[in-house]
Amino acid sequence: MTPGGHLPFFLPKFFSRALGFWNWKCALLSAAARSLVYLAAMARSGPNARVAVVLVEMGYVLFTAGLYAGLQQKALGIRSRLLGNLTVALAVPMLAQLLDWLTHRAIGAAAPAKATLTVSIFAVISACFHLHVMRHGVFLTGSRGHSLLKDFQRIPRLTAGFVLLPLAWLSAIAGRLARGIESQAAV
Repeated sequence: MTPGGHLPFFLPKFFSRALGFWNWKCALLSAAARSLVYLAAMARSGPNARVAVVLVEMGYVLFTAGLYAGLQQKALGIRSRLLGNLTVALAVPMLAQLLDWLTHRAIGAAAPAKATLTVSIFAVISACFHLHVMRHGVFLTGSRGHSLLKDFQRIPRLTAGFVLLPLAWLSAIAGRLARGIESQAAV
């Protein structure tokens, strides 16, 4: 805030640009999923603590998850695919978790360390899943997006592909090792 109590001149432009690529699909899904993760992680906490944390999570995440997913969608267009992938899978989730933690602390509804760790792990896995599905054209908004129904129709196949991805990577590594051993044996 400026001394007169007004927002600096650049903030309205910043917020309007940020909301210009807000991803409503990911906002809705993330708020629902993350709230369930918090509820599960805080199962033994008192009901008032759970309700406060979940309400903060729902309100905060509806806004920020859409913003973060918009940043992730924008990062898909970074010229360096590796830099885009790192932005989607690590930079944006790390920023999101830091701001999430600060928000919970600021309003006095700080989540226990166990819940924060659980949600952080979920955030990285979720970001990797977002990367996977967004690279396949799902959960995108704007001119690159499809209907949410069409996205949901593609999710089972993409989820299976995501779950099987580590096996595909291991298979590719084993194949390279086998070719390397064969080429050395031929020499």
